[in-house]
Amino acid sequence: MKITDISNLDISNFLPHRKPMLMVSSVLEIDDNSVATQFHILEDCVFLRNGKLSETGLIENAAQAASGVVGQTFFDKDDLEGTGNKLVGYISAIKRIEIFELPGLGETIVTKAKLLSRLDTGEMTMCSFEAETFLGEKLIVSSTMNFLIHEV
Repeated sequence: MKITDISNLDISNFLPHRKPMLMVSSVLEIDDNSVATQFHILEDCVFLRNGKLSETGLIENAAQAASGVVGQTFFDKDDLEGTGNKLVGYISAIKRIEIFELPGLGETIVTKAKLLSRLDTGEMTMCSFEAETFLGEKLIVSSTMNFLIHEV
């Protein structure tokens, strides 16, 4: 599925996560090879520590954002409610991560991910992504991760 109108897309329909584990508020852009998402850091986020989003929270945000690129291909083009499938994804390896700053409560981060490689085995997809997270114009996280994604 290639989503062309994301203005009313509810990302929670396409991710297995729910609040307070849902680390993507909205999708800004998505195509076959990349995605840009936004996450507004609220009080109920389980990854808040001393008013800051923890390193674990930043990693989970990048993973959830990136998984949308491959995850969208498991759904029919007109399935904007996410009812046609259920997916599970796992971080299989964090190959590289640099965290330069922790964003705070009430701030909004933008994560951009790019698909580097993808292998479909029929039962699951193995893929690799590069992701960058920004606070305003400032780069706060740079990472490369591998994922396994499959239908349940």
